[in-house]
Order: sequence, then C-alpha cells, then structure tokens
Amino acid sequence: MKKSIIAAGLLALFSTAALANETLIVGATPVPHAEILEFVKPVLAKEGVDLQVKVFNDFIQPNQQLAEKHLDANYYQYRPFLDNYNQTRHTNLVPVVGVHIEPFGAYSSKYTTLAAVPDGATIAIPNDPVNTGRALVMLSNAGLITLKDPHNPQSATKDITSNPHHFKIRELEGAMLARAVKQVDLAFIFANYALEAGIDTDKALLVEKGSDLYVEYLVARPDNIQDPGIQKLAQALHSDAVRQFILTRYQGKILPGF
Repeated sequence: MKKSIIAAGLLALFSTAALANETLIVGATPVPHAEILEFVKPVLAKEGVDLQVKVFNDFIQPNQQLAEKHLDANYYQYRPFLDNYNQTRHTNLVPVVGVHIEPFGAYSSKYTTLAAVPDGATIAIPNDPVNTGRALVMLSNAGLITLKDPHNPQSATKDITSNPHHFKIRELEGAMLARAVKQVDLAFIFANYALEAGIDTDKALLVEKGSDLYVEYLVARPDNIQDPGIQKLAQALHSDAVRQFILTRYQGKILPGF
C-alpha cells in the first residue's frame, strides 16, 4: 500500500515537472501590463510555460534587458516608441502581438477645465522623443501652441513656433509625471501610471483616446520570436478571455487592441 502511495506521489511530481518545462521571463510596467500577464499565467502553466513577470517602473530598462537577453520578452510599449528605441540604440527588437490601447491625458490637481489653466502655467510632458511629440501635438490640436508641423508625432519643443500663453514646458521621465501632477499646473500622464497612482482617468482635461498607432505590444527578439513559449504567450494574450478581462477590469479606461 505504501509503495503504491509513493509511486503515485512520484508520478504526480514528475507530471507537474513535465508541465512546467519552459520558463519565460517577461518585463512589464505594473498597470495594466503586469496585471494582464498575471491573468494569463494559469493558462500558460497548463501548457508547460512558467511565466515569470518582472515589473519595471521606467521605459528604458525593459528594452535594454531584453536586448541583453536578461528577459525573454517585454510588454509595455507601442510601435513608435519601439521603432525609436531600435533606431537610437541600434537594437533589433521585434513586435509580436498588439494587446491593448491606453488613453493619454493631461491632468491637473489645481484646475477643472483646460480654459482655467492660466498664462505662464507649467506643463509637464514626457521626456522621450516619441511621447514628447504626442503631448505637443495634443496641445497644438487644442489651440494652445503652434507647431512647425502640427501632424508630426516626432515634434520637439524646438518645433514650437508660437506659445501665446507663455507656458513653461518641462520634460520629465514618464514614470515621474503622475507624482509631479501636484507640483505643476498640468501634467500629461499615461493611463497606466494614472491608474497606478489612483488618478481618475475620466477627469483628464485633455485626452487622446488612442488609435491603432498606439497599441501596446508584446515584444521579443529575432532569435526567440518563434520560440514555443513566446508563441503560447502571444496566443494567450490574443484570447477572448483577455479581451473580456480588459473590458471588465478597466471599465473602458483601457481598451483591447485586437
């Protein structure tokens, strides 16, 4: 009897080990990326993939660690940001599947309407080239500044041709913007950081709901994009279950991108 119990136990142990036959380390920012990855963990475990989520609070390390092969993939960025990173850092990271879209908004702890923001106000925007341009185009579209090319998402502060309200524009690292909202008059904040900081995204004074251009991607490398674990993760992220999770959990503040 004891031998049968031991044999059954060993069989269960070996079966569990056989299931978890591949480890996949994926870098992500906390909300919603890491939360979505945690949601698909059980599905991947059943398919033999041990998904380990490494959480980051900046926009550089996830790509750098992926390029250096400390990560198998990352999930936190959209194509223009990835393309700019590859171009400026001479890397060749590749998109796998697009998962969700995040609104990008301007928030204030001092004013409740855009019209109330005074002349000479300090406006904080992201300091990376892609998102600097995104914020400046939004200000231009709102009629608050004029850009050399109002349709250029790569616009920089040097491309401002008119600033009639004499706004002071400060460029800050993306993760710092939510913390800076009380120190400036207006801050452009990504929805993921706004949600993490408890900021109500419905109270943005200026918002871009996002488009296909800003779908957030799972990203890998050319040498591992076809690996079974990466493909299983991609399939899980593109499932009806993930679509429903995004719709239910984030109530329209984050939207499926597929």
